[in-house]
Amino acid sequence: MAESITVSADGLKLPLMEDFYSIQGEGHFVGNAAYFLRLAGCDVGCFWCDVPESWDTAGHPVETIEELLGRVKDSGTDRVIITGGEPAMHNLEPLTKALRHHGIATHIETSGTRPLSGEWDWVCFSPKKFKEPLPEVAACAHELKVIMYNHSDFDFAEKNRALVSADCRLFLQPEWSRSEQMIPSILNYVRENPAWRIGLQTHKFLGVR
Repeated sequence: MAESITVSADGLKLPLMEDFYSIQGEGHFVGNAAYFLRLAGCDVGCFWCDVPESWDTAGHPVETIEELLGRVKDSGTDRVIITGGEPAMHNLEPLTKALRHHGIATHIETSGTRPLSGEWDWVCFSPKKFKEPLPEVAACAHELKVIMYNHSDFDFAEKNRALVSADCRLFLQPEWSRSEQMIPSILNYVRENPAWRIGLQTHKFLGVR
């Protein structure tokens, strides 16, 4: 697991694993075009993570806000999703301020284990059992996405539902390698608990990032 490293305390340079223009495949904004910035660095370490190469900041380029903003603007997008890794490891105030100055909506996908910095139009809170989330992050979430690996995760989902606001969107998403085992149980749970929705990684079905 990576150390808790902030590459640039002022947030003017950030470690980037990858960036690309694609389709949001998960959650409330599924099907919408968005530009993705996947920042390096994570101290949560989910054993089923599909991008463990994002955990360590070493070996990934450090880019300036101007470099990132330039490619985002060139794409023509109106929405940026900042993910990781755990993006809240970094000071995101300068980046989000620059994006919003240009009329680009800012979304973050976070485990909620660190305080948020930055200006956010959408917060996707995806808690993990491996490290407790901060209640103050959960409280500001617009979307709760719980990755379902086994049946005990239903209790975990309800535990975290108690932390979010009443109007937070609720998603139960099967872990990709466990989809066949978990989808029937999730479908039954959603039928019995209709405040929840099933979430699927549609980008994997579509064959896009």
